[in-house]
Amino acid sequence: GCCCRVARRAGGGEDLLTRSSGHLSGSLRDGGSSRGTSVFWHSHQHCSVISSPVTTLLGLPPSPPVCLAWDLQCSSPHCRLHSLGLTPRGSRENGAKRTWETVKRTTRKGQSADGVSIIPVLQRTLHYECVVLVKQFRPPMGGYCLEFPAGLIDENESPEAAALRELEEETGYKGDVAECSPAVCMDPGLSNCTTHVVTVMINGDDAENVRPKPKPEFVEVISLPKNDLLSRLHALVADEHLTVDARVYSYALALKHANTKPFEVPFLKF
Repeated sequence: GCCCRVARRAGGGEDLLTRSSGHLSGSLRDGGSSRGTSVFWHSHQHCSVISSPVTTLLGLPPSPPVCLAWDLQCSSPHCRLHSLGLTPRGSRENGAKRTWETVKRTTRKGQSADGVSIIPVLQRTLHYECVVLVKQFRPPMGGYCLEFPAGLIDENESPEAAALRELEEETGYKGDVAECSPAVCMDPGLSNCTTHVVTVMINGDDAENVRPKPKPEFVEVISLPKNDLLSRLHALVADEHLTVDARVYSYALALKHANTKPFEVPFLKF
């Protein structure tokens, strides 16, 4: 599309989508080398274009735009790129048609959401509570990211079961689900991807969690204390030049706000 491109890693693998100069473009590094070869999926080579009028309303009251049609621009085994015709109502555009490009996963098969994001809280005797994070290379970002363990929900799998499975696969830890959120959106300006945020408590004194053995998933497990999470994230960014996932940073920021003069009544100037 004019604003989006989907790239597929050479030799198979995941599809990538990245932003560039305010627009969206796909790029990748071939086989982990430094050549930076970009491989794009063009609509005229790898997909058929279809149009089907629908009457879905997008946005929120009082004047949501009218969805005119979904056009399939290109597709791959993992995602599809669509363009959507919109006619704003009650706005300065006076009904002028606009185009919105969006990416949809092809892997959701009746599940309540695409995947799970896990907040693993590690508890050990005489230790501060820690949050277990994973550091891994993300090709769309072109570098390492610090994230919560996460993954897709398999067919006929509950969010809770998916969270425990993904946590053990990525970190080696086994825990118990404390709570599970409803399906929440990930990047609504770009995609319809959704996730459940699942909090898992880990008993670090259990023998199976003393020396956890994760499956080889090319990730590094990092545990950080909850009571100093935000400053520890800043230190890691400065030392290792990685990018912190927005969910992790938001969680750390919320912990800080919750413990900063929570009962003080503000005095505002008018």
